[in-house]
Amino acid sequence: MSTTAELLKGAAELFPDEVVTSAHVRHFELPTGAGRFALITLDNGFDHTKPTTFGPQSLANLNAAIDQVEAEAANGEIVGVGITGKPFIFAVGADLKGVELLKKHDEALAIGKGGHDVFKRLSALAVPTFAYYNGAAMGGGVEVGLHCTYRTVSKALPAFSLPEVFLGLVPGWGGCAILPNLIGAEKAVSVIIENSLNQNRQLKGKQVFELGIADALFEGADFLEQSLIWTASVLKGDVTVDRPEVDRGEAWDQAVAKGRAIADSKVHGAAPAAYRALDIIEAAKDGDLQKGFDAEDQALADLIMGGELRSGIYAFNLVQKRGKRPAGAPDKSLARPVTKVGVVGAGLMASQLALLFLRRLEVPVVLTDIDQERVDKGVGYVHGEIDKLLGKGRINQDKANRLKGLVSGVLDKAEGFADADFIIEAVFEEMSVKQKVFAEVEAVAPAHAILATNTSSLSVSEMASKLQHPERVVGFHFFNPVAVLPLLEIVKGEQTDDASLATAFGVAKKLKKTAVLTKDAPAFVVNRILTRFMGEIQNVIDEGTSVETAEKAVEPLGLPMSPLVLLELVGPAIGLHVSETLNRAFPERFTVSPNLKAVVEAGKRGFYVYKPENGFKPELDPEVAALLKQGDVVLTEEQVRDRVLDAVAQEIGLMLEEGVVAEAQDIDLCLITGAGWPFHLGGITPYLDREGVSERVNGKRFLAQGVASVPA
Repeated sequence: MSTTAELLKGAAELFPDEVVTSAHVRHFELPTGAGRFALITLDNGFDHTKPTTFGPQSLANLNAAIDQVEAEAANGEIVGVGITGKPFIFAVGADLKGVELLKKHDEALAIGKGGHDVFKRLSALAVPTFAYYNGAAMGGGVEVGLHCTYRTVSKALPAFSLPEVFLGLVPGWGGCAILPNLIGAEKAVSVIIENSLNQNRQLKGKQVFELGIADALFEGADFLEQSLIWTASVLKGDVTVDRPEVDRGEAWDQAVAKGRAIADSKVHGAAPAAYRALDIIEAAKDGDLQKGFDAEDQALADLIMGGELRSGIYAFNLVQKRGKRPAGAPDKSLARPVTKVGVVGAGLMASQLALLFLRRLEVPVVLTDIDQERVDKGVGYVHGEIDKLLGKGRINQDKANRLKGLVSGVLDKAEGFADADFIIEAVFEEMSVKQKVFAEVEAVAPAHAILATNTSSLSVSEMASKLQHPERVVGFHFFNPVAVLPLLEIVKGEQTDDASLATAFGVAKKLKKTAVLTKDAPAFVVNRILTRFMGEIQNVIDEGTSVETAEKAVEPLGLPMSPLVLLELVGPAIGLHVSETLNRAFPERFTVSPNLKAVVEAGKRGFYVYKPENGFKPELDPEVAALLKQGDVVLTEEQVRDRVLDAVAQEIGLMLEEGVVAEAQDIDLCLITGAGWPFHLGGITPYLDREGVSERVNGKRFLAQGVASVPA
């Protein structure tokens, strides 16, 4: 028995629940008399909704298939070997459920070596090998193809990536070593580092071909047939594949340096995966692939045993699984159908909401506002966005006409809402205004209509308290930009009934949003945590620490933007309003910064100015600096960071005690999908556990050992 087979057998015993991928071998004669060919098809026996993965038993099956074709190639029985996937799926890489179970470094090392030992046999066969990327390919799915001699890709392929760095790993089955040697370091850094750190950006089939990863591009309808005709031409010498010479000089070093700059800007040295990947790419410059594979094995094992990967997998599972099955949501059979949507307000937020409902539900959407000019502007915005989609080829002319025909605007709520099933308000964030709007809507809407509020911090129960039917009011809090951020906080008021709540969750699913159920508590989840976080930054500035030190203190978290840049995005006036709301609710923990107040009163858009001569880097606005009144308590970056993290850990602990959400997992899901907090933090609670902050502040961890951490 070979060492590879022994390695994989041992690993398979650790992972009894693997969804096993088989590797079927079939033979046929290639077109134009090119000879007998062996095709390996990767298939886990399920449809495309359960993508094919590589766990230890799956790798063993591929290894056995290669045993067979290796013997056939050596005996001159076949002229080539191809590898492809089941319909719509090529393969999406290592089975992460198995990675979570690993407790020891040598077990993790075995996974790396096992993958390498199997895949590199494809490049050592006595005949040329071909990968046919027929559908989604990620991670190890991409890498198995990189070990082949040639690759084709389908134009219909929707998603192709090496997402490992995004999760806290490196492409460890050949990606870091082979890809730069195939397409050059600059393009490889773009795929492995830049795309991963840009929220795991995917490539389409055409881009895979243009990058030089694939040698030929064919239509999806007859992809395999065309690939085999092309294969025959290559084997007969009628088609020669020319690949450009890879620049192994200064361009390689510059690409790695660029990668480090990208990693610094995204994770600020806080997560090791990107840097380990870049080290391997740097070392691959001399083309010694085996040295690269050995480095991949070590990096993979080290990272599997580290906190960032466990947090990354935890975050991935939250988004993919918990995000699709919201905790505490009522039975979906209680949901009522929504055939028409009303939007109160026609400002930017309301118009964004109207567009989203229109595109996802494809039902009539009607906007109202206080004057015709605003109504026209709101409808005009929606029409303009539909035209943009048409211009980009995302929709055809018929669909554009249909969508435009479904959106309208009226001044009279009775006319607009008499037959609406779901009415959402997006008006000024003031309780009396919202209560007045709901009273007007209730008077004209049908008895079954859901009344939803997009409030970011006000009490849903209080908003509903003066209505005849408060049970149909629900919080439906979107995050800006509406089209980009997936989170939707669904807020259950004190009187909200299950049918209204179920309808809200049903609508959220159709909107393709990640819905999280929250109690009607001040500022719900994301805004409460961010306001406490920002408030502590503001406090240390007010007390005397410099703006620069306060901002740099939280860089190691690797957040998408610094606190004061975020404040600028949200708008200082909104930030101030939310802090005042929370200060009224919890005066002992939430402060209202006099300096922030001064900035708002001065009409400033933020703390910074951006000058072209300084490369548009944020600089403290001299006018803001003149407004600041500070004390004389100056803290170090470490002291600031401790204070901020302690405050956040305390707030999350209190929120869980209050039952704002079901579990710490929901807090993390909200921060990842609503505030763009990084996967390598796992949201926030795994990081607070890992750094010892949870125990320091609350006397206990948020998550059990082995959840987002290495099992004990």
